[in-house]
Amino acid sequence: MIEKELSITGVEPVEVLGANDTNLRIIRTLFPKLSIIARGETLILKGTENDIGLFEERFEQLIEHVARYNELPRKVLDDIMGTNGPPAPGSPGEEAGVLVHGNAGLRVKARTRNQEKMVEATETSDMVFAIGPAGTGKTYTAVALAVRALKERKVRRIILTRPAVEAGENLGFLPGDLREKLDPYLQPLYDALREMIPASKLADHLDEGVIQIAPLAFMRGRTLDHAFVILDEAQNATLPQLKMFLTRMGRSAKFVITGDVTQVDLPERQPSGLMPTVAMLRGVDGINVVELDEKDVIRHELVTKVLVAFRELEERTDKSKRK
Repeated sequence: MIEKELSITGVEPVEVLGANDTNLRIIRTLFPKLSIIARGETLILKGTENDIGLFEERFEQLIEHVARYNELPRKVLDDIMGTNGPPAPGSPGEEAGVLVHGNAGLRVKARTRNQEKMVEATETSDMVFAIGPAGTGKTYTAVALAVRALKERKVRRIILTRPAVEAGENLGFLPGDLREKLDPYLQPLYDALREMIPASKLADHLDEGVIQIAPLAFMRGRTLDHAFVILDEAQNATLPQLKMFLTRMGRSAKFVITGDVTQVDLPERQPSGLMPTVAMLRGVDGINVVELDEKDVIRHELVTKVLVAFRELEERTDKSKRK
């Protein structure tokens, strides 16, 4: 008989052991020859070397499942800790097309053909521009791709950036630390992250720098290695800012740049640099441009009608000016 301690890392112990140790009691029935005592984030195991070795192997698979899917159904618990083992990736037990298994059983996947193109583009290109109107899922899909890359350990960190146009890129007068100053401008990114990552883990990632909030104005001089970087609302970046941002790209990095050219908030004399940048880089090997439209809107059905109405108004205005 030997004794060994096993730490639960990467997930909250309650997510694995269950509320009031409900899962732990099931695990004990599946390993009746072992003494298993839980103390916080540590399991104390007593038994033979072979039994403990088998338990360690399967318990690690159990933690990996919880980290990936954010849930632990009874059948999966029985399969992993029993005799069947976990389902292999891509097996019939896994739902096709799911990018991220979010909180409360949420399954995040591309819902339109152009969103699927975004997913395909990031798999084949390291820099992707996603251009389209509000509500087309540009930001949400980009965040899902970033979270997937982090969970699969393809990157070491996620970096979120967005021009803080309303504050003129001068955030010093706002109260709080840098993250708190930027919260109002990065709320859509936070909203998406909160749906895909458990709150406690998200807080840890933010504290540890695994997920970073990097204002566009402060990106100068950085080299972004092993990172999935999202520049949101890129239509509010000038041409020099976009040049600065795009040249931050380091090794093993993915850049996704999202923007809506119909909603530019820059001053009238300060043109957006997004479309000139896209025009220059379109067709460059390793860079992909995905264009979304009203057909990709996944918000309320009225959003599509609003977008069409505004587009028609702009077309009529342009015709009047030409006359």
